[in-house]
Amino acid sequence: MDSWLVTILIFLPVAGGLLCFLFPVGGRAVASFGALVALVEVGFWIDAVARFDFAHDLQFEQDTPWFSDLNVSYHVGMYGFSLWLVGLTVVVMAAAIAYALLAGRDRPRAYYGLMLMLLGAIVGVFTSQDLFLFYVMFEAMLIPLYVLVGVWGGAGRLGATFKFVAFTMAGSLLMLVSVIAFGLTEGTFDLVDSGTSSSNWIFLGFAAAFAVKAPLFPFHGWLPDAYREASPEVSAVLSGIVSKAAAYGFLRIVLVKFPGPTNDFRTPLLILAAVGLVYGSILAFRAPDVRGVIAYSSLAQMGLITLGLFANNTLGISGAVLQMVNHGLISASLFLLAGAIERRTATGEFLLLGGMARGRPALATLLMTTGVIALAVPGSSAFAGEFLVLAGVFQEQWVYAVVGALAIVLAAMYMLRLISGVLHRDVGSAVSDAARDLVPGELAVLLPLVACLIALSVWPAAISEHLIPSGPAPQAQGQAQAQGAQAPAATGFRPRRRLAVVHGSVTGEGGVVP
Repeated sequence: MDSWLVTILIFLPVAGGLLCFLFPVGGRAVASFGALVALVEVGFWIDAVARFDFAHDLQFEQDTPWFSDLNVSYHVGMYGFSLWLVGLTVVVMAAAIAYALLAGRDRPRAYYGLMLMLLGAIVGVFTSQDLFLFYVMFEAMLIPLYVLVGVWGGAGRLGATFKFVAFTMAGSLLMLVSVIAFGLTEGTFDLVDSGTSSSNWIFLGFAAAFAVKAPLFPFHGWLPDAYREASPEVSAVLSGIVSKAAAYGFLRIVLVKFPGPTNDFRTPLLILAAVGLVYGSILAFRAPDVRGVIAYSSLAQMGLITLGLFANNTLGISGAVLQMVNHGLISASLFLLAGAIERRTATGEFLLLGGMARGRPALATLLMTTGVIALAVPGSSAFAGEFLVLAGVFQEQWVYAVVGALAIVLAAMYMLRLISGVLHRDVGSAVSDAARDLVPGELAVLLPLVACLIALSVWPAAISEHLIPSGPAPQAQGQAQAQGAQAPAATGFRPRRRLAVVHGSVTGEGGVVP
């Protein structure tokens, strides 16, 4: 069964989505079926964790020829970091679908069918080991999002969808050209068997495509409208999961397959990430509504994650992956809490909110807990992730670590403003005495997300020390390429030499020693 586990994780929700379209009845029956499929998907992921051997690299691998004349194959599998990102996906999607069940959505057969197909496509992105398959899954992920935002969004959904489509289509075209150029140049699209490339143009095509989807500054024009106008659960998926697909692309494709160009363009990319980190934090502090704070904080956090990735050493990359999971859980929780607030007050504007802590202990507790973790207080999972990122980027250039530390202060400011604007101050005009506390169904959706954050706060090493068990760090590949040495072919995280990332100590150059 092991070789089929990833395929099951990809196509189980796709099959469930197709069944939703064909469901004989709508309403809560199809919604309950969608939630059941999402929970079964979580069960298969738990089974994958139990079977995964963190002492080895690619696992649950399945490789079947697709277009043999182009050397394109259906090649899937999981590395350690893929496992955790798939886990983030299935948990957040299960929470999002369950929230939609509680909130109620019209045209439920189409809605839950699209949500389940989106789930399968995102899992496919994180597990694809063939570049062409990765592109197919990446585009399959975007198509349901266009419809979910454009049909079930708010009053400004059409404008938000247009911006989203315009930006992402531009990025998709760049990626398609880069995929074709890389595959034809290497003679294969397989990410494991292909070598590295020194082409700056192909590198820039991939980098621009992922920068648009993350998004990174200055490619974030679609972000505020899409996050504000989408339904709360779709905003949770956009911010919590879909943005991580772009970061995964940086990690799995850009850093590994383009070590030379990565070394050449590292400084401008680090500058853009640092600017986005500070700029997003300032915009989040100035945002007039709850969703605006969460949306712009996501821009800032993607800047921080990108800093860790392009620090290109063990500390930075470990912190970036940990922060991907942290931010995915935090932003999903906050967007679902924002939805609960909007359902009770019909607004997210701070001018109309306030005083919701009175008589609503569950709402206050969950918002405070999530907010405190997002503040990156010592002992939280966000603190562990941000500390690793800053330590990694400090090894590259201390000034980026200073910028990151400044952004942490700004994060405290905007998150405290969000908590105060909703829970404290005088009772807002939109907050009536009839506005209830969180109901048991909402607690059933939100508590698992917050529980995951608390568990990671207790043991962040569950992720940070179980990512890539062996092999030369991507930084070493980039240095070798920059010095004119031949980078190892078929890097693909298939190393020959054991490197003690797990319980290892980090050297000054970013490598590790036992």
